[in-house]
Amino acid sequence: MRAELAMTRPTTTQARAGAEDPTVPQAGRAPVLGRILEVTYTVPDLAAIEAAYTHWLGYRIVERGLVTEALARDWDAPALAGRAQLALEPAAGESVLLRFVAEPLAAGWQALRTFGWNVSEIVVEDVDALAGRLAGSPFRIIGDPASLTRFPMIRAMQALGPAGECLYFTQVGAGSGLDLARAQAPVGRVFIVVAGGPDVQRMFDAYTPFANEIDPPVSTRVQVISRAHDLPGDTLHAHGLVKLGHGSLIELDEYPAAATSRPVPPGGLPPGMAVVAFEVRGRVGSALLRGAAGERIRLVGTNGGEH
Repeated sequence: MRAELAMTRPTTTQARAGAEDPTVPQAGRAPVLGRILEVTYTVPDLAAIEAAYTHWLGYRIVERGLVTEALARDWDAPALAGRAQLALEPAAGESVLLRFVAEPLAAGWQALRTFGWNVSEIVVEDVDALAGRLAGSPFRIIGDPASLTRFPMIRAMQALGPAGECLYFTQVGAGSGLDLARAQAPVGRVFIVVAGGPDVQRMFDAYTPFANEIDPPVSTRVQVISRAHDLPGDTLHAHGLVKLGHGSLIELDEYPAAATSRPVPPGGLPPGMAVVAFEVRGRVGSALLRGAAGERIRLVGTNGGEH
């Protein structure tokens, strides 16, 4: 959790409606992005992921097998049909899945250095206790637990996982007044997803067809981005928010000039954090959008109200 200034600014705008967009369920009515359903990664070693997430984070396997043709088609990644995959959920059974797909070409990927989806932020009960438990684990802490300056009841740390994935672990205490998820297990669900790109203003374009409220970009120090790009610690980085409800957010970050596009195998997905699926209320079926940073945004209709 590091966009505390953005979350508390009084100026909030509503995303513009895009009537010609295929996600609009009815003419004149903009859809609403709802809760995060699933985060998909491509990784070189499924066994390492399973061992790390089940043993150290308490996640449990809910699906194991091969990627179906239908799912590969939903990702616009037909080459991944038949590829080995597994899906995990938090111990409390909260409804946000982490899906990992075998991809040898994902070896060597490191979050925070290339454009696209880069970070999953997970709510936890006690971040300091978790930091102690993760000592010597496959999760390498790159930012020690610290309280937010304006909200000391919120504490967060940052870590890199066994496939180079970046995870923020955040403890949300009582009294913040913010609409943020609370942990239902020692390590809970993903409640914020973060994409990085070369131009944060353009990154909002993919989300303007939706009626969600947004917080426009502000610039603050972000140590993990600065360290990933060998920049001074006081470097400012622009970031903004898309509000989802259910205590969840999308964060959009502007990355330094040294960041690059992520190569994508033919018919496949980007290495690392590749797709995030969101509920879209009032829509039937699914669709795929591509953001300005190359992030794949999967829309899954519920044809009903909030869950």
